[in-house]
Amino acid sequence: MADPLYDSPKPIVSGLRCRCPRCGQGKLFQGFLKIAPACDRCGLSYAFADPADGPAFFVMTGVGVVIIAIFAWVEIVYRPPIWVPFVTVFPALLFGCLGALRPVKAWLVASQYVHKAEEGRFESVGRHDFDSRRM
Repeated sequence: MADPLYDSPKPIVSGLRCRCPRCGQGKLFQGFLKIAPACDRCGLSYAFADPADGPAFFVMTGVGVVIIAIFAWVEIVYRPPIWVPFVTVFPALLFGCLGALRPVKAWLVASQYVHKAEEGRFESVGRHDFDSRRM
């Protein structure tokens, strides 16, 4: 897997537990969504971790589709008064997104660690005649 000295958990397991992707024991977060500088158990530096806007996009899309689908079904079948969506749908969207954001971010960070994701680099910067087939 990622490091032969550690029995690293699967990314989804360490993500759901919000733990270190290498040892599975240390805390990944310093605050609600702020990633800690390093694992407090094994010392793994989290400098590699940059999930950017991925967690927010996946969570808003997934939670939004599910909640709005349920809302549309309830609206068609039961035709509730106009105040019902304000009392149910908006809090469901808010708490659903906030509840899922942290584990999804941890899962993406763990996936970056396991797959050794890094910023892309060009090997032929400045060379217009580069052709890998000729080498």
